[in-house]
Amino acid sequence: MNQLTIAGTTYPSRLLVGTGKYKDFAETRAAIDASGSAIVTVAIRRMNIGQDASQPNLLEALPPSQFTILPNTAGCYNADDAVRTLRLARELLDGHPLCKLEVLGDPTSLFPNMPETLKAAETLVKDGFHVMVYCSDDPIQAKMLEEIGCVAVMPLASLIGSGMGILNPWNLRLIIDNAKVPVIVDAGVGTASDAAIAMELGCDGVLMNTAIAHAKNPVLMASAMKKGVEAGREAYLAGRMPRKLYSADPSSPTSGLIGS
Repeated sequence: MNQLTIAGTTYPSRLLVGTGKYKDFAETRAAIDASGSAIVTVAIRRMNIGQDASQPNLLEALPPSQFTILPNTAGCYNADDAVRTLRLARELLDGHPLCKLEVLGDPTSLFPNMPETLKAAETLVKDGFHVMVYCSDDPIQAKMLEEIGCVAVMPLASLIGSGMGILNPWNLRLIIDNAKVPVIVDAGVGTASDAAIAMELGCDGVLMNTAIAHAKNPVLMASAMKKGVEAGREAYLAGRMPRKLYSADPSSPTSGLIGS
């Protein structure tokens, strides 16, 4: 029920988590363990996974034998930089093809630059990468990314690091209803109820970092997010009751009442 399949590989959790903004690698590992996540995303331009031998290596805390490392292009503002970054990551990870593409439009909003994202996605797919792509919540552009060959589309719920939750559930539903690849909400989740709502809408997974790392108790929040994703998925599969305005429906039977 909680397994997620991406590019033919099945993972035991629908929660994907980032590795930045923690106080140290020990806290990073503890939070990720509490989240139950199997896929952890790493900003190649900001985190050392072997490109600097003089610095602590994240892979010592999160070994690829235990986690699927998802290199991402955070901090890239054009297609060329994003492609170059992921080619470096593939070399560092011994040919690992799964990656997260994000090309940002500006350093203030961190909103995706969709023309550059589409350009980078096309190059990376042709180069053999399995591209999971951060994108706007535009159903047309999400479909274009799928048609290019991306293995997952990852529309934002709200701005990266904002914690504002899902601001446009209608667009997310349009993307979900038209997608033949996994749809994973990426960015903007603030607490466990946001994650549950994303899953109740029918998303295949949720990716987050700041919501856990900047919580007062990151490890406890990671555990809460795990439960939120699982509860939201179960609610989606169960099928909620229809909303009925001005039509009360008693929970208990109305026939055979005492005194009637």
